[in-house]
Amino acid sequence: MVRRYYDLPSLTTLAVFEASARHLSFKLAASELNVTPGAVSRQIKAIEDEIGVPLFVRLGTGVMLTSAGEDLYAVLASGFSRASEVVRSIKRGDRSKNVTIACSDGIASMWLIPRMPEFWNRYPEIAVDHLISDNSRDYRRAEVELRIRYGFGSWPDESTELLFGDTIYPVCGPGFAQEHRDATAESLPELPLLHVNWVDPDWTGWDEVFRRAAIRHGTPRGRRFGKFSVTLQAAQADQGVAVGWHRLVLPLIKDGKLVRITDLELPAPGGYYLSWNDNRTLSPAAELLRKWLREIAVQERET
Repeated sequence: MVRRYYDLPSLTTLAVFEASARHLSFKLAASELNVTPGAVSRQIKAIEDEIGVPLFVRLGTGVMLTSAGEDLYAVLASGFSRASEVVRSIKRGDRSKNVTIACSDGIASMWLIPRMPEFWNRYPEIAVDHLISDNSRDYRRAEVELRIRYGFGSWPDESTELLFGDTIYPVCGPGFAQEHRDATAESLPELPLLHVNWVDPDWTGWDEVFRRAAIRHGTPRGRRFGKFSVTLQAAQADQGVAVGWHRLVLPLIKDGKLVRITDLELPAPGGYYLSWNDNRTLSPAAELLRKWLREIAVQERET
């Protein structure tokens, strides 16, 4: 039997593992690869047997990566992403005028997109594609060169620089504020609260707000939403109180669609970062977008 040159499992098996790790689901990986979940399970068992360690922890509701699985996924995601970008670049012929940037729905709709016309007017020849997702695993996709992320500035295989920090405080609709005009920071846990079921673990929710403000509370109650922008729409409709991020909600406050309620105000524990892949040279278009974002960040910090 001829020994594989790189002494690696088969590319097919590695591709199955990468899809399963990215989705944290054998079923979703099977759907993406157009095979059965049973076929995926067999491929995963084969690669685990060949390597000699488990790569996944099987749970009743899905799977989780082991530490070995995390290590393998990190290098595969980076390698597949780079290979995909090279193929795309060859097909496209010229990547100097195209760039993809990834960020969450809230950052995109409430901060980035309102400012993008300035970039488009300055660089009309540059095509900017926006990958908008609240699942940070999507940021590993091959076409993504730049990311704007909230957090603490440390992500595997990424270079980062802080754009700006933020402040958080409770916000609600004008009608709700009038109805609860006697509310205090200490009474917030008793009000209808609006929660974001956020994929990113760094995002600050009500429980953390109360703990950081030393406010006594039980399990925070209220309605839950999958997107920050939808949560704010519910707040504008007087359905409850949301955690407001100053950089994102200020336009809505200026327009009178949202108001602050109580005097509670906290510095956000993290910040907004610009990041890019350590192992990849940015395209000329991405270099221009990064330079412009740095300029906008300076203006933002001065306001």
